[in-house]
Amino acid sequence: MATLTAELLAEPPSTGAASPWRGLAASLELSALLGLTHERPAFPFATVSAGDGAGERPVEMTIADETPFCRLLRFRRAGSVGEPRVLLVAPMSGHFATLLSGTLRTLLQDHEVYLTDWINARDIPPAHGRFGFDEYVAHLVRFLRELGPPVHLMGVCQPTVACLAAAALMAEEGDVCQPASLVLMAGPIDTRHSPTRVNELAQEQPIDWFERNLIATVPPPAAGAGRRVYPGFVQLAAFMSMNTARHRASLQRMRALRVAGEHARADAIRDFYREYFAVMDLPAEFYLETVASIFQEHHLPLGRMVVRGRRVDCSAIRRPFLLTIEGERDDICGIGQTLAAQDLCSRMPVYRKTHLLAPGVGHYGVFSGRRWDRRIYPAVRDFIASAH
Repeated sequence: MATLTAELLAEPPSTGAASPWRGLAASLELSALLGLTHERPAFPFATVSAGDGAGERPVEMTIADETPFCRLLRFRRAGSVGEPRVLLVAPMSGHFATLLSGTLRTLLQDHEVYLTDWINARDIPPAHGRFGFDEYVAHLVRFLRELGPPVHLMGVCQPTVACLAAAALMAEEGDVCQPASLVLMAGPIDTRHSPTRVNELAQEQPIDWFERNLIATVPPPAAGAGRRVYPGFVQLAAFMSMNTARHRASLQRMRALRVAGEHARADAIRDFYREYFAVMDLPAEFYLETVASIFQEHHLPLGRMVVRGRRVDCSAIRRPFLLTIEGERDDICGIGQTLAAQDLCSRMPVYRKTHLLAPGVGHYGVFSGRRWDRRIYPAVRDFIASAH
């Protein structure tokens, strides 16, 4: 009702005079925006600019591989040939892969990009079996082998641990499909460094508390009815509770801009929250294993991580180049947590390792927004080019 009424009351952006209904329409738009959706939004671009200055070109999207839990999407600029290929691993943390639309669009200036489009667990029938951390790593290994060398593996936030584990297992086997480089961005490799409020919350309760209080069963008529999940709206509430004042101020600003007739600026805030309020449920086993293994027991840095019966030894990673990136003001993954990967890859030659600490950058600024576009991406582009 709020959506329909707001559309009826809203005046066209070209109207000069303020409508007496504009304030009511803006309030109704805000109410409508707060409704959650379980549908993945569309990627918000159809063209991208080429890094060589050749202007805007159409983006072609196809499915390169698919499982019941993930679609591997291939993105390329029309007419591009021979550009470095990047496997961009999206977090499975309550949001869809479209949360990385800004990352993807910028990468497409100079690269062919493959993106893990994780499926909402509520839409996966229980007959397809479990999906835990081991299955997550196995998917990355499968995709790297499907693509063949050379591929540059980029993990954003949560999947940095799985990326490192997949690379280590493949390196130990001498797999020719192991990544040419690893780009690990703002991830919880070792959360004992500069612990944040997120890390502290994960430590406050035993894992059985998380299972009793945060896990639910998908109800009918969803396709995944009967599957146990960590609901996406619970994760969204947790994220928003960390910055309640900032989100409130942002939404109030959107309403004020709409009332003032500054529709383009209001639309930018609205579009962000449309994406932010699109939530996906996580398989319960993946969520619980991630909390226990990564945030509570620190299996990877302590050398205790086991994937499908094999111990993960990061010192086996020698051939790939490694770039770790952190934001100085990251309140989700503190300084040093991603950098820890450099020490774990102890047998990798020093000249293959690079670290970037972005001054004044928060968590999302590491991979989206103006600072990503202007300050971080150029370093990523040059790193991949040197490792290609």
